[in-house]
Amino acid sequence: MSWIRGMALAVVVVGMAGSTFGGVTVGAKEEIEAFNKRYVEMHLKMDTAGIFATWAEDGVSLMPGEAPLIGKKAIVAWVENILTQMPGYKVVKEEIDFHDIQISGDWASEWATEHQVVQPPDGKPVIDSRGKMALVLHREASGEWKVKQEMWNQAPKP
Repeated sequence: MSWIRGMALAVVVVGMAGSTFGGVTVGAKEEIEAFNKRYVEMHLKMDTAGIFATWAEDGVSLMPGEAPLIGKKAIVAWVENILTQMPGYKVVKEEIDFHDIQISGDWASEWATEHQVVQPPDGKPVIDSRGKMALVLHREASGEWKVKQEMWNQAPKP
């Protein structure tokens, strides 16, 4: 469901990297992999505060059928508006397969396929959705990776 996917990405990265080799920080791929793991965990827990914390202040979200959401404040407002319309909904399954992590200095990109199942309240049928996303991450001065840009769209069911 797009409101969950639009919540953005994952988490505070584990520590700052040490040395560099050929312009790529040693350990950066592992940091991105940890970021991705926490991203999935936060969606399962519906930890919106944690997800919002992963966004850069000037991040951009490109959602299907929506005008670009420019800036963390706009992204948070959009997600909070949707959440108020869906009380009692629970993510019961979140599978994301990340691919092709590319790192250049303090910038990284990757793409992923996603399968999400959301249980509405009152025994209503589950919402079973699939999507694709592209992410651009930036390592901030603090050493944390933050989402600078994301783009989502639907994927066909297998």
